[in-house]
Amino acid sequence: MEKIRNIAIIAHVDHGKTTLVDKILFQTKLFKDHENPGDLILDSNDLERERGITILAKNVAVVYNGVKINIIDTPGHSDFGGEVERVLNMADGVLLLVDAFEGPMPQTRFVLQKAIDLGLKPIVVINKVDKANCRPEEVQEKVFDLMASMDATEDQLNFPTVYGSAKQGWMSMDFTKPSEDIIPLLDAIIEHIPLPKIYEGTIQMLITSLDYSSYVGRIAIGRIYRGEVRSGVQYSLCKRDGSILRTRIKELYVFEGMARRKVDFVQAGDICAIVGIEGFEIGDTVADFENPEPMDPISIDEPTMSMLFTINDSPFFGQEGKFVTSRHLRERLERELEKNLALRIEPGNTADAFIVFGRGVLHLSILIETMRREGYELQVGQPQVIIKDIGGEKHEPIEQLTIDLPEEYSGRAIEMVSQRKGELLTLERRGERIHLEFKVPSRGLIGLSSNMLTATAGEAVIAHRFVEFGLYKGDIQKRMNGSLIAMESGTSFAYAINKLQDRGKFFIGPQEEVYAGMVVGESSRGDDLVLNVTKTKKLTNMRASGTDDKTNLAPPIRFSLEEALEYIQKDEYVEVTPTALRLRKILLNETDRKRQKS
Repeated sequence: MEKIRNIAIIAHVDHGKTTLVDKILFQTKLFKDHENPGDLILDSNDLERERGITILAKNVAVVYNGVKINIIDTPGHSDFGGEVERVLNMADGVLLLVDAFEGPMPQTRFVLQKAIDLGLKPIVVINKVDKANCRPEEVQEKVFDLMASMDATEDQLNFPTVYGSAKQGWMSMDFTKPSEDIIPLLDAIIEHIPLPKIYEGTIQMLITSLDYSSYVGRIAIGRIYRGEVRSGVQYSLCKRDGSILRTRIKELYVFEGMARRKVDFVQAGDICAIVGIEGFEIGDTVADFENPEPMDPISIDEPTMSMLFTINDSPFFGQEGKFVTSRHLRERLERELEKNLALRIEPGNTADAFIVFGRGVLHLSILIETMRREGYELQVGQPQVIIKDIGGEKHEPIEQLTIDLPEEYSGRAIEMVSQRKGELLTLERRGERIHLEFKVPSRGLIGLSSNMLTATAGEAVIAHRFVEFGLYKGDIQKRMNGSLIAMESGTSFAYAINKLQDRGKFFIGPQEEVYAGMVVGESSRGDDLVLNVTKTKKLTNMRASGTDDKTNLAPPIRFSLEEALEYIQKDEYVEVTPTALRLRKILLNETDRKRQKS
């Protein structure tokens, strides 16, 4: 058993976690000469590569000095808390990766708290010590203070620290003496991460993750706590609800590098993948056939936000996507439920609508973005925060918000957050920047980041994490400006947009297809305005002064998916297709809208 170590890697978004794992794979000769050194092997999903964030937890195993090290890559963003919780259950220790300049950030804190609560032993890796202005010693003290504030045990506080630069491929116990490779980190893992605890008794394996293959179906992944698992043998599957199913394991795999190797049996302490178990869910236990003993199921963070998903019924439906019916939408959402733990789905008020509950706008927008890339067309309503009734009083989700920004913008940022019912907790100077921490209702975060980036010329670094359900804070001021709405369907013309520029900002350019009821811009006033962007210039054989003035159009505003979701109002949808994002009114007909208002 001394041949296995199970570690999870924790880091804030963009602190170099995935790069470090890639370097470990190179160091242990799993990739002798990677074809493209710029590619991240672990973040294999297109969305992960574009955004530079890890969304799905992944398993990798390397062998160093005869010891097998199972490495579990965790997402750093608190919207993926469901993923984090599960994977930490497989580990005996964690590598806490911290940027040598930024220090521990709020997302790090979120995952680290879970690891400390589970009693995992940390090794601190202070990365990017090659950066200018870095402060490794100060950051190391900050990490210690952070762990002490989380009630870490004496053993956890007595953590080893490794310094280095994952990008340059070196690690050392002393940052003033760079080494040639990352061997010191691998040595620290073997020395400090405890052996897997082995318990006496019949087989117990907790299913903490899953994979899907079009050939063999769903694959259960988890760690064996007791006994050993053999392929071709019958076992009991203990469900969360207390029921027990009889099942047989067809095939058994262990992790090797990025791949899996088929084996006949796996012993306690190792992580394995099982093919052939029917009807399992994450949190179920694989136990002995005769005397099944279930383990405690995993607790999962509850959702804080909901959105209405419905089929696309705009005049452009079915032109760009392959999957457009409510049956397609329902099947896709049900498939997502199998692996996305923090997601819940309820039927909407019509047969074509579904209310999807998730951890935040990012969590849900990643799902929508994935679906549109798979060829789905759908419409999504405004994100709604979940309000709970506790003891007869309204409670809403409260988040901790941190903003790092240059000093000259700090007053504007505090004012913006205060308008959204945020309370300033701390204000601290870090070099030339100011670090602000707030407690703010989740409702107040919707639409905040795009406004904050505009107000701070793109300088603000914003992060937030869910803390608790707190008392309802009252009404929050919403978007002040109304929408510009297309009057009729057709093609937009520069001539028409030019004449209407004083009415507001446009989201469309010339020569774009629009339909009646589509939101084509933001009004400069507080109420909605219906206008004709398809009007063409009437040609006559008369010449008049000023006829041939050049049209100077301001470039249209283009939204990302998250920005569009945060921008829309209650009576609007975002129409999502594989090639386009459009904003529209739920009621396309102007008369219907007026009737509803009255």
